[in-house]
Formats: sequence, structure tokens, C-alpha cells
Amino acid sequence: MTIQLFSFDTPNARKISVALEEMDLSYRVTPVDITKDEQFKPDFLTISPNNKIPAIVDTDGPQGKTVSVFESGAILLYLAEKTGKFLPVELSARIPVYEWLMFQVGGFGPMPGQAHHFIGLSSEDDQRYGLKRFLNETRRLYGVMDQRLATHAFFAGEVSIADFAILGWAWRHQRHQVDLMDYPNVKRWFETMMARPAVQRGFAVALK
Repeated sequence: MTIQLFSFDTPNARKISVALEEMDLSYRVTPVDITKDEQFKPDFLTISPNNKIPAIVDTDGPQGKTVSVFESGAILLYLAEKTGKFLPVELSARIPVYEWLMFQVGGFGPMPGQAHHFIGLSSEDDQRYGLKRFLNETRRLYGVMDQRLATHAFFAGEVSIADFAILGWAWRHQRHQVDLMDYPNVKRWFETMMARPAVQRGFAVALK
């Protein structure tokens, strides 16, 4: 069976396309053009009530039933549980996966996302305070990641859904006005992840 991925070309959607490729799952993309407010259409809201992409519909869900999942972190956990991949079996080994997945969902996503918003403003007066605040916080988060990766090849030991989640946003580091040369451990991890064939397929697939 094929998973239906509702998406647009955003960091959160790329997390899911990468995970689907890494997990070798069959899927098809249904673009949701957020520049045209398609995320507010009633049919989509039945799947994603928070009117956000990505979302998925899996016709081969638990007990063979069709299920829908919204929120990128929830989708990653669902796919990992479904396939038994990129999420350790032992609870103690899952803890860092959970920690770094929530780090991304709660911080390294919302903060760079706000930076994206203020970078795009044309008025310097509108831009100045917010841009300084969110760029500083974004760079602090890169520093946290760099410290973690100084002693770990990946965020939670082996490659996991936490890496896919963070990669979706690190992919936009240039837009964050971040030079990865300033964060050598992040740079090493990023280049390692981007060299993975399934990751490359996940970023190559058309999402809009």
C-alpha cells in the first residue's frame, strides 16, 4: 500500500520525505500550496485540523485500517513505530531520540522559522528587533547541536528520526544566515547525512 504525503517544499515536509525514503516506504505526494491557502480547504482540515503541512494518510495503518497523522514529529514517531526503523527498541536508548526530536520540534524549527519571517520583511524598522532576537536564538541552538555532536556521531547514537527532524531545518542553514564552518561538528554531521542516498532521494522528490 502507498502512503499519501500532503506537503509543500518546506523543512517540516522534507523531514518526512527523507524518513519515507530511509524507511523504504512507498508513498505519493499530494501538494498543498500554502501560498494559495490550500491548507484551509475543508477536505485537508479533516486530516490536519491545525491547517499545517505535512500530514499523511496511511491506508495500511494499525489493524489494516486507514489512519491519518498530522504534525511532523508525530508522523516521524508513527513511521518509526510502523516500520521498526530508526527508533531503538530499548526505552533507555529511546530517551535521546525523544529528547532531540523534541529539541527540534520545540526549538530548532520555531526559532529559525521566525528568523525566516523577519528576514523576508522589506521594512528595516519592522525587521530589526525580531530578526536580532530570533537569529541570536537560532545561532544558540546551532551551538547546542555542535556541542552534542562533538561527542556523538549522530544526535541519539545511531541514525534516528531525531536526525531526520533536525536535518529538515539544518538544510536551510544558509537562509538562517548561519555558516556551518562556525559549527564544525554540525558541518560534519550535515555532510554525512546529506551523503546518504535515501536522504538525497528525500530532498530530490518534488513536494509542490
